[in-house]
Amino acid sequence: MACIASPFLLELLMFWNNDSFTKGLKAIEKSMSLIVFPLFIIGNFQYVDFLKLTKTYTIATTLILLLFFVRFNLFYPELMQKYLNGIHLWEMGYQFADSIGIHAPALNMHLAFVCVCAFYFVFNTFRQQKKLKTKTFWIIIFLLSFFFVLFVNTRMALGNIFAGFLIVLFLEIKAKFNIKRLVIIAIPLLVLLFGILFLFVQKDPYMKEKYSTVTFAHMDKVGKLDEIDHPEIKVFNSLVTRVSIWKSAWELSLKNLPFGVGASDGKPELNKYYKETNQQFLAKYEFPTHNQFLDFLLKFGILGPLVVVLYIFTIGYLGYDLKNALIFSFFLIFLTSNLVDDFLLRFDGIAFSGFWLSVFGSYWIQKKLLIVNRN
Repeated sequence: MACIASPFLLELLMFWNNDSFTKGLKAIEKSMSLIVFPLFIIGNFQYVDFLKLTKTYTIATTLILLLFFVRFNLFYPELMQKYLNGIHLWEMGYQFADSIGIHAPALNMHLAFVCVCAFYFVFNTFRQQKKLKTKTFWIIIFLLSFFFVLFVNTRMALGNIFAGFLIVLFLEIKAKFNIKRLVIIAIPLLVLLFGILFLFVQKDPYMKEKYSTVTFAHMDKVGKLDEIDHPEIKVFNSLVTRVSIWKSAWELSLKNLPFGVGASDGKPELNKYYKETNQQFLAKYEFPTHNQFLDFLLKFGILGPLVVVLYIFTIGYLGYDLKNALIFSFFLIFLTSNLVDDFLLRFDGIAFSGFWLSVFGSYWIQKKLLIVNRN
């Protein structure tokens, strides 16, 4: 419970460092769920049904996204028509996420976990030799969730789901799943997945460009983005922009060691630094750090990254100790997402991770008590 609450406890410990009392309270308010979730969920760990909860979450999220997709087609037919005609392909995922009211990378972080969970439950239905309609239902949920990841189309999520699939396959093999049956299930699924991916790339040629030339374009302009003609068009989502942000955040963090600039002052101070260093493109769009470790280093100084490591790697420890593919996949998704974004800066990222970490913790305690009772 202390590990889950560590970002909140750090906010309290470093509250004196905020320039604004009101903004400091607002920053703490966003993290309060990291006290509430472990208190109520881990405090009642014996009532938490991990697999049932995960199944419900996977089904509900997929069906809700399906409704939002239908709504998007009804209310924004012109955008879908542009997409189908290959026009402005880069904007579709962000427009769809905006129609829901969530940032596209945040939405795809959720969807990546949902997709891996659905993949796991497909295997689970075959291992437990469920009825055909149950198997068919989970295959449909899985394919829908995979489609939504591709539709939102963020680079990190796509890499994470394939890494999650490999984790599931590896742990299923270790669990002595019948190899012949595993191959019979896995090969058709993987062929189907790569078939869907191939069709998306054919229909969305920008996807190939996005994952190669766009991502790594203009890497010689780190910290000098204003020298690029129309950087908002050419490098808005490129790696060079994030590296330029990280460079600025790192330099500003070093100037404010050992205690940082304060939880409420991280973004304003970073924007101020953009202007001081004459980085007009970054200043215009007021980019946050896009790296959770750097974000906490800037805000809280030396203690910041240590708390992020404690918080995120607690998930990894639970997954490793339980040899659980879903928990370890969640760890991988949340870790990599926070290397290129800052989800403990956002309420949805804080609540998402705090809730699931509390559920994972409850499941871990249940398993440990079961071992103790057997002995």
